[in-house]
Amino acid sequence: MSDAEFPDAWYLILSSRLIPDLDGGYTISALARARQMTEAGAPPLLLTVDPGAVADHAAHRATFVERGAASASEIFRNLFDEAVASAGGAADWLREAAHEGHPDPGLAYRDVAGGAVSLPVVLDPDWHLTRAPILVRDTAGEPVGVIDGFGALYRAWLTRIAADLRAENPRPVVLICESRQLGELLVGWGDDDVRILHTVHTIHLEPPYRADSDLNRLWSRWFEVAPRFDAVLWPTAQQRDDVRERFGTTANDLVVAHAVPAPAATVPAADRDPGRVVILGRLAPGKRLDRAVRAFGRVSAEVPGARLELWGEGAQRAELEALVDELGLSGSVSLPGLTTDPGAVLDRAAVYLTTSAFEGQGLAMAEALAHGTPVVAWDIRYGPRDMLAGGGGILVPDGDEDALVAALVEILTDAGVRERLSAGALDAATAMSPARSMGVLAAACGAALSHPRRR
Repeated sequence: MSDAEFPDAWYLILSSRLIPDLDGGYTISALARARQMTEAGAPPLLLTVDPGAVADHAAHRATFVERGAASASEIFRNLFDEAVASAGGAADWLREAAHEGHPDPGLAYRDVAGGAVSLPVVLDPDWHLTRAPILVRDTAGEPVGVIDGFGALYRAWLTRIAADLRAENPRPVVLICESRQLGELLVGWGDDDVRILHTVHTIHLEPPYRADSDLNRLWSRWFEVAPRFDAVLWPTAQQRDDVRERFGTTANDLVVAHAVPAPAATVPAADRDPGRVVILGRLAPGKRLDRAVRAFGRVSAEVPGARLELWGEGAQRAELEALVDELGLSGSVSLPGLTTDPGAVLDRAAVYLTTSAFEGQGLAMAEALAHGTPVVAWDIRYGPRDMLAGGGGILVPDGDEDALVAALVEILTDAGVRERLSAGALDAATAMSPARSMGVLAAACGAALSHPRRR
C-alpha cells in the first residue's frame, strides 16, 4: 500500500474515546490512521481514556473489528480498564502515582473502574484542566491516596505504558495525539524518549469562519502550547496557511490529510443513476442541510427525476422531514438513515453534495472523490478548496444558492460533464491516498526522532 519507511519505534495513537457511530469523522479517521500505519509496517496501539465499563469497551472494539475498522480488539487499551488490579482495587501503576491526600469536600465524586477510582465531578468546559484530587482505593475500598487531576492521571498511565514497551524493546516512543484536550495535558510530559505528534480534526475559528475570525475559545490555549509539540499535523494546506498567517511559521507544522483508500474498482459515470445526489454525515445545524433541501427543490423543478438522499442521523431529522413535507419534496428528497456501507451509496450517485458551514477536512467528501463521484461544494473552511484544486467537482461561492443549483443542474443533465468530473475526482483523491499520507507521516516521525523533544 505504501512506500513509507517508519522509524524503528513504538507507536501509540491516543484518543479521548472511540465509540461506534459517535463523533462522526473523528472516530473514522483515527481508526483509519491506525489501519494504514499497520499496513505500512508501523502497527500502533490505540489508547483511550474514557471511564466506561470494561464490557462496553469490549463491545465497541468487537463492533469495530466486525466492520473492518480495526484489525483486532487487542490493539485497543483503555486507562480505566487498566486501573484495576486483578485482585481488585487500584492497579500498581495507579498506587505508585498516588500521594497522601483527601478528596475535595466541595465537589461530588463518582466511582469508576469498579470503585478503584473516584473522579471529581467538575462542571466546567475546561474540566480536564482541574487539579482536583482523584481518589485511589485498595481492594477493601479504602483510600490509599490521591492523584492531582486528570493530567497527572493520564501521564502516569502513559508513563507506565512507555516503560513497559521499552522494557520489551528499548525503542523510542512516538505518540500521535488525536485530541486537543489531551494534548494540552501532555505537552509538559517530561519523557526524553517520547515524541508527541498532534493531529487536527476540526476548524479553529468562530463564525463567519474567515481567516481573521475570532478563535474558538477552546482552541486559544492550545495555540499557546502548539509550538511545543514535536509536530502538528494539519489536514489541509488552507488551514495550515491560515494559522501561519496569523501566528507565524513554526518548524513543526505539516499537512497530513486524513487518508481515504480507493476501492478495488470504481463504477463508471455511465453506469450510475444519473439523477441521484447524495449527502453523507450528521443531520446537524453546521451541515446546513435545510439549505440543501431548499436548493434541491429548484433543481428537481429543472431536472425531472432528480433525487436527493440525506444519509445520516442527528438532532435535525424531524426538522428536515418537516421541511421536506412543507416544500412538497417528499417525492424527490429522502432521509434513509445511517449506512454502514457509504461506498455503496457513493457508487450509485451521480453527484456528492456538501453544504456544510465548516469542516476540518470533510472525510465524506474525500471518500466521494475516491469513489469517482463528482462533488459540488460551497467554498468553505476547510477542505473543498484543497480537495477540488485539481478538479473532480465544482466549487461555488459559499452560500450562493444560485451557483449551487446551476452546478447541480449542469452535472445532472450533461453526461460528458459527469464523466469528466468523475475522472478528475479519481485524480484528486490521490492527494489523500494512504500511500501519500503515510509517507508524510513517516517522514514527520523520522524528523521528530532526529531532534531532542520540543516539550
